[in-house]
Amino acid sequence: MEENSNANNVARAIVAALDWSSSPDARKAAVSYLESIKTGDIRVLASTSFLLVKKDWSSEIRLHAFKMLQHLVRLRWEELNSTERRNFANLAVDLMSEIANPCEEWALKSQTAALVAEIVRREGLNLWQDLLPSLVSLSNNGPIQAELVAMMLRWLPEDITVHNEDLEGDRRRLLLRGLTQSLSEIFPMLYTFLERHFGAALNEVGRQQLDAAKQHAATVTATLNAVNAYAEWAPLSDLAKYGIIHGCGFLLSSPDFRLHACEFFKLVSSRKRSVDSSSSEFDSAMSNIFQILMNVSRDFLYKSTSSGVVIDESEYEFAEYICESMVSLGSSNLQCITGDSTILSHYLQQMLGYFQHVKLTLHYQSLPFWLVLMRDLVSKPKIVGPAAADGSIDNNPSSGSGQVDNEKRKLLSFINDDICGTMLDVCFQRLIKREKVLPGTSFSLGPLELWSDDFEGKGEFSQYRSRLLELARFVASDKPLVAAIKVSERIATIIKSLLISPISAQDIAVMESMPMALENIASVVFDGSNEYLGGSSETQLALCRIFEGCLLHQLLSLKWTEPALVEVLGHYLDALGIFLKYFPEGVGSVISKLFELLNSLPFVVKDPRTSSARYARLQICTSFVRLAKSAEKSLLPHMKGIADTMDYLQREGYLLRAEHNILGEAFLVMASVAGVQQQQEVLAWLLEPLSKQWVQVEWQQTYLADPTGPLRLCSETSFMWSIFHTVTFFERALKRSGIRKGSLNSQNSSTGSSTPLHPMASHLSWMLPPLLKLLRAIHSLWSPPVSQSLPGEIKAAMIMSEVEQTGLLGEVNPKLSKSVLGSIDGCQIDTNKEYAESHETDIRNWLKCIRDSGYNVLGLSATIGDSFFKCLDISSVALALVENIQSMEFRHIRQLIHSVLIPLVKFCPSDLWEEWLEKLLHPLFIHSQQALSCSWSCLLREGRARVPDVHAILSGSDLKVEVMEEKLLRDLTREIGALLSVLASPGLNTGLPSLEQFGHFSRGNMSSLKDLDAFASTSMVGFLLKHKGLALPLSQINLEAFTWTDGEAVTKFSSFCGVVVLLAISSSNVELREFVAKDLFYAIIQGLALESNAFVSADLVALCREIFVYLSDRDPSPRQVLLSLPCITPHDLLAFEEALAKTSSPKEQKQHMKSLLLLATGNKLKALAAQKSMNVITNVSTKPRSMVNAPEPRIEEGESVGLAAIL
Repeated sequence: MEENSNANNVARAIVAALDWSSSPDARKAAVSYLESIKTGDIRVLASTSFLLVKKDWSSEIRLHAFKMLQHLVRLRWEELNSTERRNFANLAVDLMSEIANPCEEWALKSQTAALVAEIVRREGLNLWQDLLPSLVSLSNNGPIQAELVAMMLRWLPEDITVHNEDLEGDRRRLLLRGLTQSLSEIFPMLYTFLERHFGAALNEVGRQQLDAAKQHAATVTATLNAVNAYAEWAPLSDLAKYGIIHGCGFLLSSPDFRLHACEFFKLVSSRKRSVDSSSSEFDSAMSNIFQILMNVSRDFLYKSTSSGVVIDESEYEFAEYICESMVSLGSSNLQCITGDSTILSHYLQQMLGYFQHVKLTLHYQSLPFWLVLMRDLVSKPKIVGPAAADGSIDNNPSSGSGQVDNEKRKLLSFINDDICGTMLDVCFQRLIKREKVLPGTSFSLGPLELWSDDFEGKGEFSQYRSRLLELARFVASDKPLVAAIKVSERIATIIKSLLISPISAQDIAVMESMPMALENIASVVFDGSNEYLGGSSETQLALCRIFEGCLLHQLLSLKWTEPALVEVLGHYLDALGIFLKYFPEGVGSVISKLFELLNSLPFVVKDPRTSSARYARLQICTSFVRLAKSAEKSLLPHMKGIADTMDYLQREGYLLRAEHNILGEAFLVMASVAGVQQQQEVLAWLLEPLSKQWVQVEWQQTYLADPTGPLRLCSETSFMWSIFHTVTFFERALKRSGIRKGSLNSQNSSTGSSTPLHPMASHLSWMLPPLLKLLRAIHSLWSPPVSQSLPGEIKAAMIMSEVEQTGLLGEVNPKLSKSVLGSIDGCQIDTNKEYAESHETDIRNWLKCIRDSGYNVLGLSATIGDSFFKCLDISSVALALVENIQSMEFRHIRQLIHSVLIPLVKFCPSDLWEEWLEKLLHPLFIHSQQALSCSWSCLLREGRARVPDVHAILSGSDLKVEVMEEKLLRDLTREIGALLSVLASPGLNTGLPSLEQFGHFSRGNMSSLKDLDAFASTSMVGFLLKHKGLALPLSQINLEAFTWTDGEAVTKFSSFCGVVVLLAISSSNVELREFVAKDLFYAIIQGLALESNAFVSADLVALCREIFVYLSDRDPSPRQVLLSLPCITPHDLLAFEEALAKTSSPKEQKQHMKSLLLLATGNKLKALAAQKSMNVITNVSTKPRSMVNAPEPRIEEGESVGLAAIL
């Protein structure tokens, strides 16, 4: 009676806990009662649960009861004696017999099987041997019983196939050994299930007994799922010996089971030969797998290339699975078939068939194989004999250790010119998105299915394109002449098609697709290390004829004036920069052509019809930069000519400031090759005109001296953008100036002097003070006294742009069309809008651009080091950057930290820490702590972060505003964490000892501890903790961060906390020790209660271990914190300390700490519990099929045939 009463109470509690119509208090009480049952008397838990899994109860109650039984087996099994455990196991097996009923739900059957498997895993091999006869007998009773046994067999290796940190190494090894010894019993049983029930299913379908056929089919599916659980780790020889490979190969011919069978081949194909396995047995089994998959591929590829044959989507999906396994085979086990030239040749041809297939899914699936193969073949250096006329390599086997080995040379011989040419053709054709090429264009691509945004789950097109170009580079490295011929032929064909027919936007898209391919191939052929440059003169001449005689002359002869064509022609010319580096004869012609193209475009500032020409002019100027980077010293003889042309164009008014800036950047790139002196001369030439205006006091007093100054500046459009171009050129100059490693080494070796002064160092003293005033003025616009009196246009311009909002929402930004590019000398405006709105956009763009470039100038200047810090007064820097930090929006604070403060902290000399860092970091830490604490509190309590950035946004959608707020909050939190991570970096904390130096700390070596002040000059964290004004907000941020649901941020904060813990261990500072031993220790444990911290939980447990091991003898707080946890007893703590004392291994100590924390909190630390494997099994393949559209149903009622009709 008492058992039934308990069962009724538990059943009511389960219903209440799952019923969302119940009150929160009722649900909470029900959950609490269920927890008390799970942690209470184990025998009451067992008997009650066994009663509740009976058929008398609802499915929800029975499922929960199974979970309670599994909880008992996983966590409390040892509390039962041996007799009770054996009785428990027998009851569980009896449940399998009872639940083997067609009316039972699949979820209940799976949970029953999972329970028996869990018991077997806990008890070990002996119980398995005892249960085996009854399981075999049960499986012989019918398909449902066999399905249950298959499910159980699928669960058995769960702790092997799913990583579980809580499973000790010894236990995992015992389980693996026991299961391996049992494979001789498990595999024959699984093979019997496949053979028996597949045949039975076909027979039942033939007899029109569809219900019986469904049961047998379900057994086959369950068996395949079980087989797949062993495919990753069971010896391949056993899989072959007991017929598993053969059985799954046979099922590839069945439309109903082939996808599950494919999953098996996907898993085994990536297996690699282990050191202790038999080479011949492994190779034989893998060769068999090759044959099975190649036979299926052969049939599909033949069918798909035959005319008049229709292939549906399910066939393509199956082929994609097969292709995926073929890729794994070739990438991991190609050596198994290299001994058979016929098989190897057929395999490569089939993989090429997939690669050039018109179906994107198949092509995409095969791309990784060719990437891995070609990367492997060309990665090792080759000792080269005379190059053949076709550019192939003659590898002499006797030429020494630098040779590729025999297998690689044999593979290279199979990768012939035809295969390489086909790969390049495919790569070139697929460099375009489908959206850009429509049917009916003059350059037809036939039935080829191009990449489209409709294909989900395959990443971005840019990533895919990068992989195609990478493959093209590998092919060019092996077959340079083939690559050169193919790329020139492709470009010539495109140009010809454009010349003989009217030009459309789609044709231009095809033309635009090839400059990157040309650049990548040229960069490999002419990279300076390629042997063809030093090979036979015949090869050199052939390459030169192609690149100069065919490509360059053809490009130079084009007389295009359309802006889009001019732009793409510029890209083709700068793509040849690496060729011009080694063959500089053509440099002059290319420079002249680029200036010709620039002058061919109309020079108009405010005409929307010429906006595309405006954009094309900027792109031509950018081509000079690309050319300077790739051609290097080949441009040096032409510097004067370029400078004279620039001066002429500027005098005549044909060169805008933005264009002049870009050409100036190209000059800086050229000068960086020539050396420091040339850089200084070029900088003086470029910066002197700017400095005359920039340092004038008049404009600074007019626009920057008072709060109304920025308003006047925004009304002076021309001067406003002149200031912008000056600041952006400072940024370009800092990015492009510097000392190349090669030139630095040569200068040091010749002069014997120390590192020369940075070329920009002498310019910082006049560049930066006006910039700081400008940034201070911009920051002041957001301060309440100023912002309240601003005109509406300025206020509107300070609101986040639509583009920024779209980025925060994670939506795709529609790229601005070139017709939208306005003409205020480089600014982007929408010319279709009214002028008032355009001016508002103008101001918004200007504010953003000045902030972006201004911050970058300061950050880049800080990297120069002493020159930066000695030429500025910290007071002016602090006023500019943090005077108004309390009024700054989150996105601006994040940007300030990222672009300015992090570089400044990294490069600040230690003797200036006191003077600089406290003035900059104190306001930041004070405000950040308050702002983050408030916003996170609102987010966790109300679901709204309430950040200042979105207050002025008219909320068309409250949900979108909430998403933006949370994104802004997380971004700032992570940036603060990134700053703390930099502050804690080893380079800024060189004076800290390593933890290993302390060993097991004892009171006996207290005398070795130093005062915290001793670390202040050699440890940035020590310096910060020494100053209470910095230490207090920092400490508060770190404590609160563990309660914020942002695991990525906690990762960064934890690295800072690690250094704080080390300082507490190393120093004698009592206040710091007490903070770490009590407050930080407790906060870290709190952090482990959040599931969001699961992936950083190992670091957090390590911090807990360090605090307890090294501080518990010096401070009582660590023990007090642990004893304050709800489920710990003093005996548990004592046992934990005894376990710690027995091992000096940090890894084992961390495992002990983790186990104690779980015990002490009643398994409530979600960050640790989230790592445990979940009891989930599925009857569908795990591979996503997002690229395959579901086919329309085509079989009318009454026309169903085969197993497909009943599954």
